[in-house]
Amino acid sequence: MTEKYNITEAAMKIIHDRRSIRDYSDEPVSEEDLRMILEAGRLAPSGENAQPWRFIVVRDPDTRERLGVVARGGSGRRFTAEYVTKKMHERFSTMEDEEKKKAIFEKLTSGSVSAFLSTAPVNIVVCGKKDVWDMPYDTSAAIENMLLMVTALGLGACWVIAPCIDIRDEERLKALLDVPEEFKVISIIAVGHSTRYPKPRPRLPLHELVYLEAWGQDYYGEEE
Repeated sequence: MTEKYNITEAAMKIIHDRRSIRDYSDEPVSEEDLRMILEAGRLAPSGENAQPWRFIVVRDPDTRERLGVVARGGSGRRFTAEYVTKKMHERFSTMEDEEKKKAIFEKLTSGSVSAFLSTAPVNIVVCGKKDVWDMPYDTSAAIENMLLMVTALGLGACWVIAPCIDIRDEERLKALLDVPEEFKVISIIAVGHSTRYPKPRPRLPLHELVYLEAWGQDYYGEEE
């Protein structure tokens, strides 16, 4: 039983410690670590064992720079739309520090929030086979496996979808990386050695998330 709980605690620690890392040092990611990350993705579950994922490892600085440019454009358009429609104002309505709010707005609407792809030593571009019914779910499982392995290895990563949402951006990525038509670019994972370890983002407690037998029936009751 002791061994079981030790393994359980170790697994929960990895899940708890995972962060979205956007600041990286120049230290390269070793081939050994990269292989373990990719192996974790390969072993993810998929409907009917379709395994629709394919991974493109990008280390070349020029290509990473171009990925960062596409990501910046994608995020910039998305958050500018949020700003114009006042959705972003609602999101930050409780923030009292006006200077901090202004800086966040600038970071989001300029797209710089996603441009860090160019600074990560490795980008893993995740593609999925279009004709697989469960492909979005399968590839998400593979991505989460890789993110957890990154954390277990003491590295940092961030799952970036900004350069893949707009079909125009996806077409740019496919042309840049020679992705065949039967595959869709799902996401890009930046991987590297973190220079900053952010605090955990708040999570809702279980009593607000879990119901008993039917929606709205508390499973845990309100917790202290």
